[in-house]
This record gives sequence, structure tokens and C-alpha cells, in this order.
Amino acid sequence: MTAELPEFYFRVRENGAAVFRVSADNPQHRIEMTQIAVVNIRNGEVKPNGQHVLTETETAEIRRWMEERGALLEKRGMDDIQRAVDTLNLTTQWAQSKASDAQLDEVTDRLLMAMHDLRTVLVRKKADRLTKG
Repeated sequence: MTAELPEFYFRVRENGAAVFRVSADNPQHRIEMTQIAVVNIRNGEVKPNGQHVLTETETAEIRRWMEERGALLEKRGMDDIQRAVDTLNLTTQWAQSKASDAQLDEVTDRLLMAMHDLRTVLVRKKADRLTKG
């Protein structure tokens, strides 16, 4: 661990984070984390914790973190989609060359419905983009 502590710690939650101010300014030099806010990254809401009033510095740091976190989640989302394309290709190869009849019976209907749903959405979205542009 580095000698210098960060001023803030963001404990990531499913839809945001709990925000803590980090301090070791006590006689024992123990790390203390005081929760100052809860962040909802989906709707941009920042709720101060209890009676705490957020300073401009705290608010700016929280907003900066929210921007960085949003960019990271967007990047991860695109990476997940690229992996899904790879998985679809691997699934095709598996179905063609390795799958038994029993395995295909187990997954065919669910795969066909999922692929039909995906295709319907992709075609509709592409048509919307083409008519706009």
C-alpha cells in the first residue's frame, strides 16, 4: 500500500457507489473512512449521507468519478457485446461439429427464440437509423 492515502474511496455498488472520505488524522494513525454520500450512476443522483453537507470539492470529485465510471461501464458493455459475437460464432461451430442430438434438443428452442428476438431488435434499430440518416 502506498504511504499517501486517497482523499476519497468509492465502494462500488450495482448502480453506483457509497462515497467515503478517508483520513488517518488521529492519534493511532488508523485509517478512518467516513461515509459522505451515496451515488446512483444511472440517474446521476448524489445523496449526502445523514446530516453531511457536501463541499464543492467533494461534489466535484464525485462528479469526476461518475464520469470515469460511466465511461468504464460503457467500455465494458461494448467489450461484453464483442464477446457475445465471439460466443455466437463458437456456438455455431459447436452446433455444427461437436453437439450431440440430445444437447441440441436441450438448447435449440431457447437459442432460436433469443436469436429471433435479437435479430428483430437489430433490424428495427438499423431501419430506424437508416430512415433518420
